[in-house]
Amino acid sequence: MSLLVNKHKPWIETSYHGVITENTDIVLLDPPLVALDKDAPVPYAGEICAFKIHGVEAPFEAVVLNGTSGEGQLRARGLVDCELQKEYTFIIQAHDCGAGPGGTGGKKSHKAVVHIQVNDVNEFSPVFREGQYHAAVTEGKIYDSILQVEATDLDCSPQYSQICNYQITTGNTPFAIDRNGNIRNTEKLSFDKQRQYEVLVTAFDCGQKRSSESVAVHIDVKPVCKPGWQGWNKRVDYEPGTGSKQLFPKMHLETCGGPLSSVRTTVELQTSHIGKGCDRETYSEKSLQKLCGASSGSTDLLPGPSTSTNWTASLLTDSGRDSDLIFRFDGRQAAKIPDQVVPQNLTDQFTIATWMKHGPSPGVRAEKETLLCNSDKTEMNRHHYSLYVHNCRLVFLLRRDFTQVDTFRPAEFHWKLEQICDKEWHYYVINVEFPVVTLYVDGVTYDPYLVTDDWPIHPSQIDVQLTVGACWQGGEVTKPRFTQYFRGSLSGLTIRPGKIESQKVISCLQACKEGLDINSLESLSKGIKFHFNPAQSILVMEGEDLENMNAALRKVSYINSRQFPTPGIRRLHISTSVQCFGEDTCVSISDIDAVVMVLQPSEPRITMTGADRLTRPAADLSGPTGLALFQDLHIISTVTKGDATSQERRGEGFVIHNLDYCDMLVLGEELRPELESLQLKRSALLGKHLDATNSTSGMSIYGVDSMSNYEQVIRQVRYYNWHPAQIPDRKFRLTCSELNGRYTSNEFTLEVSVLHKSEAGEHINHMVVPPQYMQVVHHPAMIHNMYPTHSSGVPSAATVVIVICIAALVGVVVLGIYRIHLTHQQEGRSSDTSKEGELDWDDSALTITVNPMEVKGTAEERGEARN
Repeated sequence: MSLLVNKHKPWIETSYHGVITENTDIVLLDPPLVALDKDAPVPYAGEICAFKIHGVEAPFEAVVLNGTSGEGQLRARGLVDCELQKEYTFIIQAHDCGAGPGGTGGKKSHKAVVHIQVNDVNEFSPVFREGQYHAAVTEGKIYDSILQVEATDLDCSPQYSQICNYQITTGNTPFAIDRNGNIRNTEKLSFDKQRQYEVLVTAFDCGQKRSSESVAVHIDVKPVCKPGWQGWNKRVDYEPGTGSKQLFPKMHLETCGGPLSSVRTTVELQTSHIGKGCDRETYSEKSLQKLCGASSGSTDLLPGPSTSTNWTASLLTDSGRDSDLIFRFDGRQAAKIPDQVVPQNLTDQFTIATWMKHGPSPGVRAEKETLLCNSDKTEMNRHHYSLYVHNCRLVFLLRRDFTQVDTFRPAEFHWKLEQICDKEWHYYVINVEFPVVTLYVDGVTYDPYLVTDDWPIHPSQIDVQLTVGACWQGGEVTKPRFTQYFRGSLSGLTIRPGKIESQKVISCLQACKEGLDINSLESLSKGIKFHFNPAQSILVMEGEDLENMNAALRKVSYINSRQFPTPGIRRLHISTSVQCFGEDTCVSISDIDAVVMVLQPSEPRITMTGADRLTRPAADLSGPTGLALFQDLHIISTVTKGDATSQERRGEGFVIHNLDYCDMLVLGEELRPELESLQLKRSALLGKHLDATNSTSGMSIYGVDSMSNYEQVIRQVRYYNWHPAQIPDRKFRLTCSELNGRYTSNEFTLEVSVLHKSEAGEHINHMVVPPQYMQVVHHPAMIHNMYPTHSSGVPSAATVVIVICIAALVGVVVLGIYRIHLTHQQEGRSSDTSKEGELDWDDSALTITVNPMEVKGTAEERGEARN
């Protein structure tokens, strides 16, 4: 019966959509929650007893408001929070009351889907993502956006969670902000006017709820960014003797944010105004050659003008250089080399070397410019050998004689080099090993680009003329004259027959003593590529990483290894090129110029001390060992500047350095070779960088060597006087030099006097009569004259006895005097021997002696040797 009563299931909609506002519990459903049952109005069977929710645990419940009408309500079991969950979906069913009060036999409806949306309440204020903001701008620009501030809102709905507006709350500022938080400047900013701004910004959500706190925005104004090197000084002071000094210890490259792929920087040290292109040793050419181990036997064709080297007297010299002997040719000067100076046999091996500074010649077709020419003196105009410049090409001509070779052989060797006309100093060496000719320029080898052959020159009796600065045309013209004049500067022009120089010696002769350097090379990044030119005056660095390049440039240093460098400025030029990624426009880096100021070195004061007067017996001067003039000589040097560095000082204010020559000049009448001479054993020079020349004017010792070696050699110079009676007195003056006369010593004068026999009464200890010549002669006439008799013609016995007694007395006195002299002479010689104990005089050794036919002055000889 009951089954028949409850025939139908309840009916509800298939889906419902509901809305609940957060923090409330009533859900508004659409359509409303109503269940219908066809069994109505049958009690129980037609009534709704419950709505049940299935599925995910939803915080909702459904209650029956009216069982008869089937009306229900959906409620939240607790407060819902939109920020936690915005929507819910679940299943609901309606149940009728069944057949009776117990609900037995009840039926349930189909399942309906319920979607509920949680409506948001604007309960949260906007909050900025950052506690404060920072930005930097460059002065003088208008920015579309300097920076963007951003605020967020924790509300769940777009209406209340979105930020609809920003506002600057600081008044009177040159900034504005848009609704997206972009801050821009409304006028151009000035770094000088104000370097920093602080503005406060607030935010509003779309429900117009304002942020609880404003945020501070700091904007720095920077000066206009200029790409380039920063942090460098325009002047760097260099103290002599301090080694390597960093030039740019704080330098860095500002690229203004440009994306760089590589940086290439060139640092150039410009020293063309210093000496012959840079700071080199300014010793004489011969001293440098000996110092560098060059072969001996070279002839200096451009020595300093003097009585014996007068062929350079008419040439223009550049006296502005520091101890450098430079000859300037302007196309009107030339010099004939005397025949006795010219090397006669060049053979198949010889060397020509010179310093040259030369620029382009005027005119479209420039004439030949001759440095060195050996041509016929008269009748003909044949060039036997010459070195000349033509159209910035260096040409060496060598015509052999038929006596040497009788076939078509190489005769002209051509080189085309930039150095020939760059107006800079370069060192040229031509090594001839016929038929091969090699050119060295600044120590680098160059082969000729063109070699032309020619027939040998026919033999003749015509004399030849060697000239410098032009070529002599003695034949085929009405009047012999110079032609093909040179325009430029020359220095140290030498020719050495029979030998060629090694590359090591050539490099030593032209080596610069100053240049660029890299401190701590081992710490340089592996990504940095670098390259020096041979003179270390140009350094090229390249790298991809900007910071590594900055670190590398900070290590670039200047070094000058000379003890007494040439003071003054050295210019620095730094150029930089930058490569960028892709097609981006690269920044342009301006070149920079700076100077290294080499400070004045501490001036050395060279002082010579010793005995300034020697009085010796004649036998000492004419004996086999002669007289040592300067055996107690001492040479010292002190620093005259008060701020000398500790590296220069030795002991109590002394400074150690080299000398390059010492001259012993004869004051007054020159030496008379048949009567006297100065001598120095060749063995005294062994193991030293020294040589010596000797003449009737004195002796010159030259070469770059220590003061102690000069002392040792000068102490061994001996003076011989074989006829002291004719030349009783001599005066000598000794002077020494460093750096070819840049620093000179005091003039030390020594006076030598001969002690004669007539002075025996006064100087009995200096009697020098040898024992074999010490005789007592009793001449009757003398005795008669000294002691006259009475008038009688026959002497009495008493008279005879008196005469005998007097004679005996005289003999005793003479013997006494002789023994006293002998004792003193032995003591004197013992003293001399003790002073000269360190000297081992070997009579078999070679000595430098005066040539009786030589009358040249020592200063001139030394000048010729040094220059």
